[in-house]
Amino acid sequence: MSRFASYPSLSGRAVFISGGGSGIGASIVEHFAEQGAKVGFVDIDEAASKALVDRIKSAGHPAPLFAKCDVRATADYQKVIAGMAAKLGDFTVLINNAARDDRHTVDQVTQEFWDERMAVNLRHQYFAIQSVVPGMRKAGGGSIVNFSSVSYHVMTPNLSVYQAAKAAVIGMTRGLARDLGGDKIRLNSITPGWIMTQRQIDLWLTPESEAALMAAQCLKEKVYPPDIARMAMWLAADDSRLVTAQNFTVDGGRS
Repeated sequence: MSRFASYPSLSGRAVFISGGGSGIGASIVEHFAEQGAKVGFVDIDEAASKALVDRIKSAGHPAPLFAKCDVRATADYQKVIAGMAAKLGDFTVLINNAARDDRHTVDQVTQEFWDERMAVNLRHQYFAIQSVVPGMRKAGGGSIVNFSSVSYHVMTPNLSVYQAAKAAVIGMTRGLARDLGGDKIRLNSITPGWIMTQRQIDLWLTPESEAALMAAQCLKEKVYPPDIARMAMWLAADDSRLVTAQNFTVDGGRS
């Protein structure tokens, strides 16, 4: 038996997750499927996403619905969300997870680079929200979870455009929480710390960076994708029914 919570209110609930093929997103997909939710997700990595679906099915959980989609292509993305809602039911949970934290120096940033980074790290969140709000209104409410990043708190070097987008997520979340609260639609954000996804481990984790991370964190353990997934589930479930316009940092006490 798991020592972690289960959420009866998530069983049968239609949940949409962006960037669900790997890393934090894959863990979120798995955790919601384990709760019996009807999960739809998108990613650009078709092979990893199909392998995830097979793994979840093999574990005896409801198979998620996957579609390959680039969240930067707004019109196509909104069509995919609508198509999945037609199959799974109106989404009453939206997890805006997709992002990419490629390093860049100030002199490398062009207008095109800026626009593309905003598209992949911020813009798609807003238009996914726009897509699901009518269904949430019909259903009598919903929960939206937007992902920020601890990088702008701790001033990680060579990430300024990414940090601008992730700081903006907080303002967008709070503004929409006010606008949509009358419809019983809740919006909160999660700010992950340095999460040990395979990408992070492969690209940036070194003995020196790990030692610095442990020195900075209050809790001397690395943070992994399931730690974020469990926070997302709580925010999606009825257990947090009166929680909105808040940001939840999960970083072991680093920031």
